[in-house]
Amino acid sequence: MKVFITGGTGFIGQYLVRSMVRNGHQVVVLARDPGSAAARLAERDGARLARGDVTERDSMRQAMAGADAVIHNAGHYEFGLDAAARRRMVGTNIVGTENVLALALELGIPRAVHVSSVVALGETGPEPCDEGYARRAPVRTWYEQTKTEAHAIAVRYGERGLPVAIVCPNAVIGPNDHSVWGYFLRMYLNRVMPPVCWSPDRIMSLVPVEDLADGMALVTERGRMGETYLLTGEPASVRETVETWKERPGACQVRFWLPPWLMAASCRPLEPLLRLAGMPAFLSRETVRAVMHLNYSSRKAQRELGWTHRSARAMWLGTIDAELALLARRGKAGLAARLNPLPPGG
Repeated sequence: MKVFITGGTGFIGQYLVRSMVRNGHQVVVLARDPGSAAARLAERDGARLARGDVTERDSMRQAMAGADAVIHNAGHYEFGLDAAARRRMVGTNIVGTENVLALALELGIPRAVHVSSVVALGETGPEPCDEGYARRAPVRTWYEQTKTEAHAIAVRYGERGLPVAIVCPNAVIGPNDHSVWGYFLRMYLNRVMPPVCWSPDRIMSLVPVEDLADGMALVTERGRMGETYLLTGEPASVRETVETWKERPGACQVRFWLPPWLMAASCRPLEPLLRLAGMPAFLSRETVRAVMHLNYSSRKAQRELGWTHRSARAMWLGTIDAELALLARRGKAGLAARLNPLPPGG
């Protein structure tokens, strides 16, 4: 198949590109800057680059035309946003989704995959939920709001005749991760993790990035159009996650489990300080609100597509070992450089 991918230069996208190329597909990756390190990495992995931006519909037309499948993976993920970042998130997550799916419908693309998130379905309780779960709680973060709206856009385009499947990952884990989990893990490995945490019993079914990419490839190749597939990992509580990290060297002895309201108040003054230090506000009030029960099951994808994922322990220990190797390459860099992800190929 000829597969057109948005978001192919991002954290998830680099693994997706490799999986699709490995499976024998011709991959075209949309790139705002084809000369960037991330774009050159996708090209080295076997993709062809096409200059364009999801916020500019016509910039994608020529590269998307004639594709057998479109994977809309582009997304802006961040917590603790300032006003400018909120506008960028709306542009990518909402406007970008409208543009990609509208163009796919216009061009008659026979298979489309929209990469959503379980946050679009909302907070669960502690018991596992499947694709039939309907939101019962209000949105808590700007990211959750924009992903919820983008999910609804994908559903509407399916109703208008676009052959589209929706995949919903949980939070994605892997080395060099730019999510709050990646930052917290690097704080642990750099021995600057504070002795406080919150919401110890919240359960999340986090997914390893390599396994997710393979699942996205399976949905693209043989998933049923019109269906939603949850691509989530083994459920574990925040407390269990912290305990798993202790199997590798670091410094994270959580002595105080704070109530969320107190943790949020503690994070508020850190938000501008982290931005001034050259980092996103990964310790923010939104981050605290984002830790909730997201216990979703991937049994449908396993049953229909034969998808598998590694255990939570294997996911974390493999990620930690890779992060330790990346940390050694950073040498004596300053703290911000040791906490931020390395650039692609860095």
